[in-house]
Parts: sequence; C-alpha cells; structure tokens
Amino acid sequence: MSQIEIRDVAIEYKKPKSEESFVAIQGVSLSIEKGSFVTIVGSSGCGKSTLLLALAGLIECSRGSIRVEGKDVTGPGKDRAMVFQDASLLPWRSVHGNVRFALELQRWKRDDIDERAARFVRMVGLGNFADYHPHQLSGGMRQRVNIARALAVDPQVLLMDEPFGALDAQTREVMGDELLRIWERDKKTAVFVTHSIDEAIFLGDRVVVMGRNPGHIRDVVEIDLPRPRTAAMLDSPSFIEYRRKLRDYISADMQALHMVEDIA
Repeated sequence: MSQIEIRDVAIEYKKPKSEESFVAIQGVSLSIEKGSFVTIVGSSGCGKSTLLLALAGLIECSRGSIRVEGKDVTGPGKDRAMVFQDASLLPWRSVHGNVRFALELQRWKRDDIDERAARFVRMVGLGNFADYHPHQLSGGMRQRVNIARALAVDPQVLLMDEPFGALDAQTREVMGDELLRIWERDKKTAVFVTHSIDEAIFLGDRVVVMGRNPGHIRDVVEIDLPRPRTAAMLDSPSFIEYRRKLRDYISADMQALHMVEDIA
C-alpha cells in the first residue's frame, strides 16, 4: 500500500521584479510504499530538492497534490522529519541536548524526553559523546546527531536532502552503512536526495531519476540487490549495470542542456 502519493505536481517560482514564472518541476507523479527506501538522483537544477521540500510541506505545489497516509500535505507536520546537508545544531547544547530539543518542540512528555533522547543518541553510536558540544564533533558525528534528532520524534517519513554531501568520501561511506543499519531497525519510509549514483543504488529500494527543464521524472529504477547491503556489492555485475544505466540517463540530460546553451 502506498504511503505517499504525489500526483501531477508542478511547482513554479515567480521571477523577481517580473510577472514571469520559473517552472521548477512539472507533471511529477510518484507512489512510495510504506517502509521503503527511495533515493532521488539527477543533474543539478532538476528539482530534486524542490520535490523534497514540497514533501516536507516547506513549499507549496502550484498544481497537483501530495498526500501522506491519505492526508493532503499543506505544511510541515509531525508525520515527517527533514534532515538537511547542514546539521544546523544548536552550538550551546550538547549532543543529548540537541536531540532533546526536537522532543521539547513537539511537547513530548517530560518524563519521556531524557530517556528517549539518550536512546537515539546511543542508536547513532554517540552514547560516549552525549555531553559533547557540536564544535567538539567531526562532520560525520554532527550529522549523526541530526539524524538522531529527526528519528527521535518518531516520524512516519524521513526526508533527507544530501545529508552526507559535505563529508569526505570515506566518512560518507561509513555514514551510508550507519544509516542503513538504523533504517533496518524501524523501517521508516525514507526519501533520500543525492548527487552520488553509487550512494543512490547502495541505499535505495528504488532510484528515481529526474531530468531538467522543467524538472520531471525520467524513470524509476528498481534495485534488486539483497539486504543487508555490503561494500562488496559495489563491484558486483548487477551494481555496475545499475551504475551504467543511471549514468547514461544523467549524461544524456547534461548533453541536452549543453545543446540548448550552445543554441542560445
């Protein structure tokens, strides 16, 4: 059963000091099943993050609809949590305090907050760093706090916009493994935007490929790889074929963009 239904969505932005509009995405339709892990890839400017922000209720659809559990998305809600590339932690709060803060905002029962915050800090492997402050943590550790904060409020859907984009390659790989380990525990529905084709394949049950001008869905690629995923899979024939297919899509999109620019 589909948990998320995106139907013929278009999003337009008004150009500054003009009556004209820029169409960011158009005609986007997608169904996402409960408990699945969906990744979104595409060239820069194809509307990946725009679609994610609309799912989060942070921007409005110009046309079409987005429904979660049968209810229209009209703004942010407790059923969805967003993880951005920038961890955006409160510098004066500890690791435990940052996770606790998310629960305080949603007015969880006081007796539950400390225990729940501590549990999710431990879940992301930071139990020994609960009293540390953001400036004392590495980039990967700060992003773990960000993920713990999002999961602690028990969302139905976890939305992630390039959460590992600012990390080095080795840390990014470790964080991908950690994210899958955490996801396997509760199987929250996850929608994950990335520029990394390998990351999209490694994490996802399905990879949504978006194209440009305006942003649209070119294809949805089913990833038939067993779970749990392992690093050895990156060298498997199946993984290599998925990589080739996705690269071909994105390369074709970029070539089309360059042709338009040359004509202009």
